Amino acid sequence: MRRLPFAVAFWDGSVLPAGETPSIGTVRVRRRAIAHLLHEPNQLGLVRAFVLGDLDLDGDIEALLALRGRFRGVEMSHRDVALGLAGALLLGGRGALRPPRAPASELRAEGHRHSLRRDRTVVQHHYDVSNAFYRRLLGPTLVYSCAYFESPDDSLEAAQERKLELICRKLRLQPGERLLDVGCGWGSLLLHAAERHGVRGVGITLSEEQAALARERVRDAGLQDRIEIRVADYREVDDGPYDKIASVGMVEHVGLAQLDTYAATLARLLRPGGLLLNHGIAQLFSQPAGEKSLIQRYVFPDGELPQLGVVIGALQSAGLEPRDVESLREHYALTLRRWLANLTTERDGIVAEVGEERERVWRLYMLGSALAFEDDDISIFQVLATRPGAAHELPLVRAQAVEPAADAL
Repeated sequence: MRRLPFAVAFWDGSVLPAGETPSIGTVRVRRRAIAHLLHEPNQLGLVRAFVLGDLDLDGDIEALLALRGRFRGVEMSHRDVALGLAGALLLGGRGALRPPRAPASELRAEGHRHSLRRDRTVVQHHYDVSNAFYRRLLGPTLVYSCAYFESPDDSLEAAQERKLELICRKLRLQPGERLLDVGCGWGSLLLHAAERHGVRGVGITLSEEQAALARERVRDAGLQDRIEIRVADYREVDDGPYDKIASVGMVEHVGLAQLDTYAATLARLLRPGGLLLNHGIAQLFSQPAGEKSLIQRYVFPDGELPQLGVVIGALQSAGLEPRDVESLREHYALTLRRWLANLTTERDGIVAEVGEERERVWRLYMLGSALAFEDDDISIFQVLATRPGAAHELPLVRAQAVEPAADAL
């Protein structure tokens, strides 16, 4: 505690001064924060206290999160917990020993992991927050996952449009082809593919709110005869074959134990010679998020980040041939910085829409994620694969397949 690079101010007015200069700010601790940490002396206790406002920082929260490497492996010993309990009794009596309530925005999923029912529950926890919230956060394109930047100065909207076009070009979309969008979100990729490339598309999502807005956007674009939005799990799709399949930001929800099922299902739905593009976050050099983490309890319950090699192995085991791999790690860091700027600009509207708890969750989640991509903890990859059995129509020269056309923007 003597070497902390920040001051700690307690509820009674006492202050533990920073042990390093310059200080990055002052951590403010309310009495209930101690109870959170005593009952969950781990990341979950810290997150609960922060989300409820019992633990806060007057200063640069990014500078605080950047210090996370210094505290890896730091745990409360049994002696620490015992001393904390004794202090809590002195300060608040026996009432201080009662577990404080968990934030309303926390989810502890029940049922068999990655069953159809549980997957619906956890996906809806993340996506059925509020379409108005996502409009404020993501901007008018309503595109999730990372954008594709030519320059760090690009606008988020231009970079997201470039990402959509990149996916369409990698898939070699042709007029009249049938495209399946697995985890279609608010329908942005399907709308782009239908309007710019003339495809017919089916999009699936487990979010009722996403589906409702996606259908509204399809109607507004006059594309009801070419785009269908379904509330369905990928395991429930049985109307293949599709000429092309895109899965963008979906594989993170699948679970490591289900990767082979996921790959086999998509392979079955793809025609021979058809192309599949899998776009997903992958684990690099950090440890997977534990069950008592911000990600697992608040953001992506049951989410798991596979390593790139594991994804490619699952695709090959399903009979698909990987043809191209591209890392977009820097692009996701830039995207998260844009979303954080939106969160700051739109904070009052976001709090009014979803409450202060969720705003604090998302601020912590996106800032931590930006640092994780910038520090090589995690990455994101686009893997292009084809199903053997017919000509795949990919060009000999890689650049012709993956570079977006200048007029696509």
